[in-house]
Amino acid sequence: MSLDEIPLTTLKGEPTTFGAYADKVKLVVNVASRCGLAPQYETLEKLQKTYGDRGFTVLGFPSNQFLQELGSEKAIAEYCSATWGVTFPMFEKVKVNGRHQHPLYAELTKAPDASGKAGRVTWNFEKFVVTPDGSVHRFRPQTVPDAPEIVELIEASLPG
Repeated sequence: MSLDEIPLTTLKGEPTTFGAYADKVKLVVNVASRCGLAPQYETLEKLQKTYGDRGFTVLGFPSNQFLQELGSEKAIAEYCSATWGVTFPMFEKVKVNGRHQHPLYAELTKAPDASGKAGRVTWNFEKFVVTPDGSVHRFRPQTVPDAPEIVELIEASLPG
């Protein structure tokens, strides 16, 4: 299955596919409301505001695999909106690892990080930049969303 064919469901329960964002530079992030890294939401939203009208989007995927996400999609939506002013697309909770891993993460986790390591998502706020040509670039949770290597990749991949 290609990345674009992978079905997704928004936080509001609407069906879509990864392909709905095919023409954009995508920053895919597994998020969690109760994680110590949750302040990264603020930086993710800044990136969305800076590049969103130029062919870029953040795609947020809540996950409770590290036991730090709220219980319902409604609670997640309210938290993201009220606490961080999130405007980028958010999706229903997914499993990023294991037997019931979401198909999107089954594909994304094949990509290695800067040290050459692929495989399991290590923690909340792991980042994958997917360019319009389909290449996947992986950044571990400790890499902040506006790190130079991420911003440079976004800017280099935006449509002319």
